[in-house]
Amino acid sequence: MPLPRKKENKGLPARWRLQHGAYYFKVPAGLESKWDGKQLFRLGKTLPEAYRTWADRLGSIDDAKTIAELLDRYALEVVPEKKVTTQAQNAVAIKRLRAVLGGIPLLALKPRHVYQYIDKRAAKVAAHREIEILSHAYTKAVQWGYLDRHPFKGEVRLDGEKARTRYVEDWEIVECLAIDSRRKVGSVLAVQAYMRIKLLTGMRRGDLLRLTMSNLQEDGIHITPGKTEDTTGKKLIYLWTDELREYVAMAKSVRPVSISPWLFCNRRGECYFNEQTGRAGGWDTMWRNFMTRVLKETKVKEPFTEHDMRAKCASDAETLEHAQALLAHADSKITERVYRRKPERVMPLR
Repeated sequence: MPLPRKKENKGLPARWRLQHGAYYFKVPAGLESKWDGKQLFRLGKTLPEAYRTWADRLGSIDDAKTIAELLDRYALEVVPEKKVTTQAQNAVAIKRLRAVLGGIPLLALKPRHVYQYIDKRAAKVAAHREIEILSHAYTKAVQWGYLDRHPFKGEVRLDGEKARTRYVEDWEIVECLAIDSRRKVGSVLAVQAYMRIKLLTGMRRGDLLRLTMSNLQEDGIHITPGKTEDTTGKKLIYLWTDELREYVAMAKSVRPVSISPWLFCNRRGECYFNEQTGRAGGWDTMWRNFMTRVLKETKVKEPFTEHDMRAKCASDAETLEHAQALLAHADSKITERVYRRKPERVMPLR
């Protein structure tokens, strides 16, 4: 009888283990030649890295009889196609799903199992994300021919997350832009220029931080939104206005390295956005420091996020169609539900 798995290894694929801060695969006897002659093969330091290494070594999984086996193929073939940050989130979610539901036969999952899974989780938001991944994995299972129909799509109703309602008022923006900088270049002026451009265009953080001089063309700012770059590949052109030209020129002038190809760059002239990790740690630190000054030195008492500024752009657009175009949303429903935050003005009956 096999020994029970250690707590840190629960939810990992069979023969995986976490030790000394890295993930390893215990190679079955007789297969060492396929794993560089090793009995314990190092897969990687992080879950996404480990899954990528495993995928390279094993290739596709032709059949799956349990949820664990389905999730293994999903991790091998689907997750690597997603953005880096999403890969990391998916890897953690798959580990949790495998630990609880992995042993259930693929065809035995019922809607009640999904409800039970969520009921037993204290972190409801995380549980919802995990069920979204499980649902997508079952959609792929139908595509791969493991089963004929999705066992719970359309049959499980989960309470939706309450959309954020923070609307940044015009006077709050004025207060932020009035904060004095002790330098002619640097963080405060860069954040202020960034805010001005974001409020006009509604660009996502990653797209705005990755703007280069080549994106600034004669007719406007040309971008391919990172979120849909590998799917629709749709391109956008934010047409020049006098204000937009002025604010882009302002962003250029306050860079710490004037010859950098990036519109927003750090002291080494490098992009704040790290393509490998999907993060922008230096920029996030600048934003937090700026918001600390805003709350301390101005009349603004409630902090707001970059996402709230994106919502302000959508809210201030005259029409839903314009807001949807600015935010590059494929569906206007998400624009309306999450980003249009101004109260609706209703004329009473005469």
